[in-house]
Amino acid sequence: MLGIFQKSLDAGKFDEDSILADGSKLKFDKIYPLDAVFDTRDDVPADVSSNKRYAGLDGFTIQECADAVAADYGKIDIFVHSLANGPEVAKPLLETSRTGYIAAMSASSYSLISCVQRFAPIMNEGGAILSLGFIAANQVVPGYGGGMSSAKAQLESDTKVLSWEAGRAYGIRVNCISAGPLKSRAASAIQKGDKRTFIEVGIDYYLANAPLQKNLYSDDIGSVAAALCSPGFGAVTGEILYVDNGMHCMGWATEQAGEKLWARSDPLEESELMGTKYTKSAEEMSKYASS
Repeated sequence: MLGIFQKSLDAGKFDEDSILADGSKLKFDKIYPLDAVFDTRDDVPADVSSNKRYAGLDGFTIQECADAVAADYGKIDIFVHSLANGPEVAKPLLETSRTGYIAAMSASSYSLISCVQRFAPIMNEGGAILSLGFIAANQVVPGYGGGMSSAKAQLESDTKVLSWEAGRAYGIRVNCISAGPLKSRAASAIQKGDKRTFIEVGIDYYLANAPLQKNLYSDDIGSVAAALCSPGFGAVTGEILYVDNGMHCMGWATEQAGEKLWARSDPLEESELMGTKYTKSAEEMSKYASS
């Protein structure tokens, strides 16, 4: 992923998204390699060290990354844990192997603990740590397998415990955003049907059934992340905050069920959404029933 990111950055693929509100361009001061399944250099197997993907990297473990950041900047204010991996995510939980399950835990949830262990000591008091959860942590999301739902449940539980421990030990805050579906590279690889991917179906399911019938964008998540990490939220910690147009509060689907969405080859159109139909009075509802 480091190589893909670096090549895309050098090729200018992020230029349009890098323009800030004042017209200036976001610049990366430095990019550090990080493989979050390894805590220290001693944890890295020989076959990994000799792999060409790691050639030319001075250090890529969590400890080495934290040491490099400390050497370059001393103290930091914000740490965002935005990573996850489940090698068997396309498999149902009933078919997930022990190896695949543990791998999902290691990369997706324990990595947060390891990062807090190593980055909290170099954070300023009042700093903020933020991770990204998913509603599958506490509700069933068919298709999100391989132990990833368990990993997200651990991540959200650990957020609360770490808020207590890191808050008392370092005076920093630990929160988690549970985001709705976004069509990222990772999400697009979860599961594919004959016509659509898991995330494409998820986006339409939320669009049709959430209280706010509008698409969710990365800017929506970024704005909330910036707020949670700002001094304005200085008294907020241990929080799992949903950013999903309100879908988490719904008990059932009102418009579009998954089976129909999987069968489509195209996304939902605005004209297909029912809007206020289910919030109208009984008299107005009867008009729909008779039509």
